[in-house]
Amino acid sequence: MSKRLYFLGIGGTLMGSLALLADEAGYIVSGSDKALYPPMSDQLHEAGITVYEGFEPEQLDDEPDLVVIGNAGLPRGHDGVETVLERGLTYTSGAEFLGRELLQGRWVIAVSGTHGKTTTASMVAWILEYAGMNPGYLIGGVPSNFERSARLGNAPFFVVEADEYDTSYFDRRSKFLHYRPRTLIINNLEFDHADIFDDLAAIQNQFHLLLRTVPKSGLIIAPADSDAVNDVIAAGCWSELTRFGGTKVKTSVEQDNGEHWQAVAAAPDGSHFDVAVNTEVVGTIDWPLIGEHNVNNALAAVVAARHAGVPATVAVAALNEFRGVKRRMELIAQREHLKIYDDFAHHPTAIRSTLQGLRRQAGSAPILAVVEPRTHTMSLGTLRDDLATCTAAADEVFFFRSPQIKWDLGEVVKHSVVPAQAFDDIDNMITEIGKRYADSANAAAGKTLHVLIMSNGGFDNIYQRLPAAIDAAAGR
Repeated sequence: MSKRLYFLGIGGTLMGSLALLADEAGYIVSGSDKALYPPMSDQLHEAGITVYEGFEPEQLDDEPDLVVIGNAGLPRGHDGVETVLERGLTYTSGAEFLGRELLQGRWVIAVSGTHGKTTTASMVAWILEYAGMNPGYLIGGVPSNFERSARLGNAPFFVVEADEYDTSYFDRRSKFLHYRPRTLIINNLEFDHADIFDDLAAIQNQFHLLLRTVPKSGLIIAPADSDAVNDVIAAGCWSELTRFGGTKVKTSVEQDNGEHWQAVAAAPDGSHFDVAVNTEVVGTIDWPLIGEHNVNNALAAVVAARHAGVPATVAVAALNEFRGVKRRMELIAQREHLKIYDDFAHHPTAIRSTLQGLRRQAGSAPILAVVEPRTHTMSLGTLRDDLATCTAAADEVFFFRSPQIKWDLGEVVKHSVVPAQAFDDIDNMITEIGKRYADSANAAAGKTLHVLIMSNGGFDNIYQRLPAAIDAAAGR
């Protein structure tokens, strides 16, 4: 008889994907969340999974064999958490369920780091798919080359986006410590998640523990020019080490295999480059993605796939057919003299890199950056000084003050290196964006205005409301 699972917080990216995997594995799955939104709500519906919007104790009257408890918005005091504890139900975290029940016996390829996890994991999964390996994967986004954000697959290989955020209210370790990878990418490492980490050293400690879980026969894939990552490696590395990007560095780690993967003959916007290992070119990538960050993501993905048995030439060929990930520089609307993009960038470094990539592609055309600093780190104001400079590649920036922000965005506007405004009302901001479009279309001699919306949330549905408002103003 199949085990019955109840997912508390099923609408989240990780939890919803886990529910899909559990359903595919033969479990009887149900769950609840405060609110559910596409695309996860659509995927759960299509899978036939019973989902409740809002928790009621009666949902657990038919006692499940296991309750899987998510992290976001599920502290002590939550009605669901309290019901599970009062009834003495067996429970676990999402990350622990994934590691113990679904990854056991698999060759896990984990993609970690502050930025680029979703895109790089999507690249690795697509390369393995292109090579005919039918991998399993769990990705915190929707890869355009696949129909779903997660699947079990039937190959030994499983690609997972490995998050450093803590696991649950009862397990404060990083999620990725449950995954036990054989192939590990560390894309980069910066301070983030100020709500749970005091400083960068606290995050590095979790990454050091992650390195301790990789077997000796495994592979660590790390950037050559990140001091923060190099410090983690210097603290202990017991697996083979391959470097990518940047400038080759000398290391005292004897596991360094001497390979250094780089992009050469690269276009300024990152849309075209050769992939080389120790100066030997193995292929050329010509794709719709832009930005130096995506070039480095590609290098790491090629190395990870090769460790799983895919020749580098095949990996490069696969990436030439990689179509990106939704909400990563996704062109969501296009009108005469106007392009509107949606991007998940929310950390200042990601905002800077994304805008720089767009600037190299757009040339001298006007760029309006629309930024919602809504993450836990931003809500605490930890990186707010960086917001004044990270949008330098734009011509103008509109900041939206979400309810989570408890500090004065006016100081960021005052010190911004480009003209900036702060808004509390989404309708007023949409109106002003419409005015900028009208001004640009009339005065820019045919140049296209690029509006880049950057947020890791729903942003009050600006993605649909802005194009509709512009069409209404134009009488379409």
